[in-house]
Amino acid sequence: MKDHKISPWAWVPTLYFAEGIPYAIVNTFALIMYKRLGLSNADAALYTSWLYLPWVIKPFWSPFVDIIKTKRWWVLAMQSFIAMGLAGVAFCIPLSFFLQSTLALLWLVAFSSATHDISADGFYMLALSEKNQSLFVGIRSTFYRISMVVGQGALVILAGYLERMSDNDVPFAWGTTLYICAGLFLAFALYHFYVLPKPDKDRKVSVGNPVKSFFSSFGSFFQKPGIYVSVLFILLFRLGEAQLTKIASPFLMDAVSEGGLGLSTTEIGFAYGTVGVLALTVGGILGGILVSKDGLSKWLWPMVLSMNAPNLLYVYMSVAQPENYVLVCGLVALEQFGYGFGFTAFMLYLIYVSKGEYSTSHYAICTGFMALGMMIPGMFAGWIQETVGYPHFFMWVCLCTLPGMLIVKFLKFDSDFGRK
Repeated sequence: MKDHKISPWAWVPTLYFAEGIPYAIVNTFALIMYKRLGLSNADAALYTSWLYLPWVIKPFWSPFVDIIKTKRWWVLAMQSFIAMGLAGVAFCIPLSFFLQSTLALLWLVAFSSATHDISADGFYMLALSEKNQSLFVGIRSTFYRISMVVGQGALVILAGYLERMSDNDVPFAWGTTLYICAGLFLAFALYHFYVLPKPDKDRKVSVGNPVKSFFSSFGSFFQKPGIYVSVLFILLFRLGEAQLTKIASPFLMDAVSEGGLGLSTTEIGFAYGTVGVLALTVGGILGGILVSKDGLSKWLWPMVLSMNAPNLLYVYMSVAQPENYVLVCGLVALEQFGYGFGFTAFMLYLIYVSKGEYSTSHYAICTGFMALGMMIPGMFAGWIQETVGYPHFFMWVCLCTLPGMLIVKFLKFDSDFGRK
């Protein structure tokens, strides 16, 4: 098949669908899986928070993706590694030392996923003209969001269905689901081997001294005006959300007698992983439309409040423990909608901070700090919840939103930034 005959429709949707699935598995699916396998909230939150680490340190190795092999090679290699890693996790679940072995393999899946992000985004820019890059940006975003619905929703629902079909054989259900995911990624690697084009621009980048080049771009980041306030904002703005994300699923899952809502695995997959993700997506799309129309300055505070105020809904659910499943789905959707709407402002601010000569490297550094701001608070979220209980934990989450909101008043950016 000639490269010029390969339509972007043949590979852009599948490439970005493949990009989102392992992220969802590592950061949401795994948390619910470990909870079903008997881990406490403290252990599940702590161990799965460590899986954020590859996204934290991604800026440190992203330059080497440019100088070792091609982006196409990296994409195919990482999809193959993800397939092997997921199969390994599935194989180890029934073993007596499942925790250590599955965490090690999931960390490798996370590392491969983060590297896949770098190579896929780079390949997208090399394989498409500027016109097609603009044309397909909405397509890639849509299929990435679909993959999140599948990873956080459909796969969890499938695991719950297999639990019921196997007389509550939890290791079998979750292991089978991961074997299916491994087969899917093997299919992705084979499919993309044939359909990904081989653009002339996709080649190893020759640099005089890659280490010197990296430190040059890294050092220039910290010379930006007001950068330390910006970094503090990036680290603290999601302080509450980082903890809520780790405990939301266990809260929905725990028995009513333990302070939770007692939902089944399938019900959680639908409420949090499907309805919630769809609401988050709609919120993000609406936020993007409004900012493109009026600029970030006008919508900054509404978005900041939208991201943080809905956390109060979890305070209500932890106190009232509603039994109406439709109501629970609605409250989860409302919180996720606010998160998606508010997160638009956060991501646009990262883009603003990254502007300049090293925009790609600086954006990678920003996302690394963003991941660090999610990883560290999440590590302790389970311990805090088990110490104070669900109602007080969610009140604590609401208090943790205040530092990030206080820093907002000190941020400086162009008033019409984000407007078309």
